Parts: sequence; C-alpha cells; structure tokens
Amino acid sequence: MRTPSYLFLVLLFFTQTVCSEIANTDSFNSFITRMVRQHHYNESELRQLFQQVEIQPAILDAMSKPAEAKPWFAYRQIFMTESRISAGVDFWNQHQDTLKSVEQRFGVPAEIIIAILGVETKYGTNTGRYRVMDALSTLGFAYPKRSEFFLKELEQYLLLTRDEGIDPLSVKGSYAGAMGFPQFMPSSFRGFAADFEHDQHRDIWKNPADAIASVANYFQHNHWQTGKPVAFQLEAHSNNTRLASTKGIKPDTTVGKIKHAGIKVPKLLPDHLPARLLSYDMGDQEQLWLVTDNFYVITRYNHSPLYAMAVFQLAEAIRERRQING
Repeated sequence: MRTPSYLFLVLLFFTQTVCSEIANTDSFNSFITRMVRQHHYNESELRQLFQQVEIQPAILDAMSKPAEAKPWFAYRQIFMTESRISAGVDFWNQHQDTLKSVEQRFGVPAEIIIAILGVETKYGTNTGRYRVMDALSTLGFAYPKRSEFFLKELEQYLLLTRDEGIDPLSVKGSYAGAMGFPQFMPSSFRGFAADFEHDQHRDIWKNPADAIASVANYFQHNHWQTGKPVAFQLEAHSNNTRLASTKGIKPDTTVGKIKHAGIKVPKLLPDHLPARLLSYDMGDQEQLWLVTDNFYVITRYNHSPLYAMAVFQLAEAIRERRQING
C-alpha cells in the first residue's frame, strides 16, 4: 500500500527538522569536539558529513518493538523454520573447509557459528537496509534512553571507517547500526573482526570467511569453553519451574545443587559444573532448561535468553539435519 502523500510530507518535514535541530544541541557539539580533540578529525569536514545524515523516525519506532519482547513460543517460530535449517546446512556444506579451519583454531563449533549467522542475517542474505551513519546518529542524538551507548558506537564507527578506508555514508546495516553477516556493532568490529584470508581487509559484508572467523574470535574472547555443553531440557514440574530464575542469565549454582533440589539432570553432567535453571513460556506450559557457561557466552552476543536459546536450538537442528543428510 502506498504511503499517502500528506503522511510522506509530514515524515519528510519531521526528518529535516530533527536534523537541523541536532546541529545546535549540546550533545552534538560535544560529540564533534571529542572527535576533533581525541581523534584529530577536521571539524568542518565532520560537520559537513553530518549535514548529509538523516534522523530516521522508523528507527525509533523499531527500537520500541524488539522481537525479544515476544514470549518464547512466538520468538522461537521466527528462527526455527525449515528454510533457515536447510539454508544452514547448505551454508555449512559450501564453507566446510573454512568452518573446519576456524573450529580448529578458535575451538567454537561450526554449528554455533552458523546459527549466529542464521539468526542474525539468514546467512548474509538480509544484512539491513539503513545507513549505519543514520541509524547510530538517530539513536545517539534522538533516543535519550540509550544515547550514551549509541554515541560511543557512532564514535567507533567513524574510527573504523577511517581505519578501513570506507565512506561512512556507504555502509548499510540494521536499525540499531549492526553490520554485515554477523551484525557486528562498530565496537565489536574494531575489537573482534578477523582477516581470515590475510588480505589486509576485514570484510564482514561480502566475505563469509572473514565473517565466520570474526564470530569465532568474538566467542573465544568471551571465554567459550571448547567441548563443554551448552543447555539441556529438563522435566518441568511446577516445583521445578518455580526454581528457575526469571532474572539474570549467568550460571549462579551448580549441577550438584540442582540435583540436591530433587531435579533430575543428565548423568553425564558433573556435580561441580556451573549451571542455571531457566524457564521458557510455550503458551500452554513452561519448558525448564539447565544452561551452562557456554550458554552465557552466547548471551554476550545478545543479552536475551530467548536469543541464546534460539541460537542453540537452531545450531542443534542444523547439525542433526546435516548428519541425517550424510
């Protein structure tokens, strides 16, 4: 359906008005001053760059409707689809040599890396439509709730485009400013993006090998434990689910203590293993899961326990499907 012309004009006027207002705010001027003093940018060139930036009302709207606000049964349906599982198997087969090499180097399972790319961008097929410069500026200057975070990311973005020789206005990403196959924020790119092929470029936008290595590098730096388990579904009774924490993600107990509470856990798990109980809403019932430090590592990519469980379950489905296919 076409947008009515009057609504288009209202949005256009709003965008232009906000852009002009930002140039006169203390936060904008402080940001410019910091970039000039700390990073030696040319002030006039930087102000000229921001004259081409557009504040996007659609981005502010998207921030108010995150998928992680959905209940688990609805959130799960977004990612646990036949198309995403089969495409994950295809991606694995296509890049199996790279994945094997990266797994050996970083210790992160191929299926976890693939699932991250599958959840984030459907294996690089949907990397975002907003200019990153617009997204970060919108959230940095027009979204007070998280302006501090996004202004830091805007700073990192300008630095990375300077380092990599990229036009700041040319890069597109998500409404939150995440980029490429793995949807790295600028700070993550500068800290963890990897040059797998040693061609002096860290290309997470067009080079799947760099994207794969970058995700593995991120996980390794967040203390992924090679060969350790991630999560196990347990038998959910009302007494059991009551013990599951509704707040926090980091393991705060041990398998032994969970067993002592009368909950049956897999025999292969040692009593000393750090763990946590999480409950997931399936609509008509609650699912009870025991999660470990590696599950917590997944949440360093996105702090939502729904996100981490989606990654884990997609990874398991892709691995099992590939084994069945031989």
